[in-house]
Amino acid sequence: MNFLLQPFHYEFFTRAIVVSIMAGFLCGVMGVYITTRRMSYIAHGLSHAILGGAVLSYVLGLNFYIGSGTWGFATALLIQYLTGRRLYSDAAIGIVTTASFALGVAIISTHHGFAQNFEAALFGNVLGISQVDLWTVAAVTVVLLILVFVFYRPLLFWCFDREVAKVHGVPIFFMDTLFALMLATLLVATLQVLGVTLVISAVIIPPSIARLLTNQFGKIIIISAILGSIISFAGIYLSYYFDIASGASIVLISTLIFGLVLLFTFFKNRRKPNLASF
Repeated sequence: MNFLLQPFHYEFFTRAIVVSIMAGFLCGVMGVYITTRRMSYIAHGLSHAILGGAVLSYVLGLNFYIGSGTWGFATALLIQYLTGRRLYSDAAIGIVTTASFALGVAIISTHHGFAQNFEAALFGNVLGISQVDLWTVAAVTVVLLILVFVFYRPLLFWCFDREVAKVHGVPIFFMDTLFALMLATLLVATLQVLGVTLVISAVIIPPSIARLLTNQFGKIIIISAILGSIISFAGIYLSYYFDIASGASIVLISTLIFGLVLLFTFFKNRRKPNLASF
């Protein structure tokens, strides 16, 4: 029993567990809207773009969350602006996010002091989670969940059919901007746990698993949020024993669960009687 509880003897690990559970829950909820709205590409792009803000914050001596958050907001707003200027959204995302990522890499190549933190920025770092990170993720979780609750119906219309949303009086441009800023906030808050390259998996895989299990939107959100928390907990816990990056551990576990659920639903559907043959 002591062997199983050994990681909890360390304060940094307890903080990491609490932060990862909150981050997983939040990614699970937000991920349902992202996958339903088919925004996986912008989420992936923004996660890479934020690296530029993180590196710049380090070089300028700014607070990570203030610097990266400001950079993430600016990037999200710039993508929204360019999308309305005759550019397709995927082109705007590609231009802005790759330029931001390239800026981060360029700064890293000239400021070698950040090189030791580069791996942590890319793949997550449990050891780097501080008390400030815990309270920051907690505050972001509360704020974003409140926004999801307050704008539940507009977001629902906005996700499924923009034309229908307009008919029902949903301000489309406002919802686009609001959700882009919410997404940037989510990515900045969870960067320490999952890293730039792996955070997108926590946003995509849990809702994808939930969608295999049910078609009801409300249930998908609940299942995805619970799965996100459980997977994040298991990933952080096992990363201690296997001595691997926390983000990589979370991704591997979530992918394994996705594969098992996919097999389960496949064989379940095959066992159903084909009524058309009778």
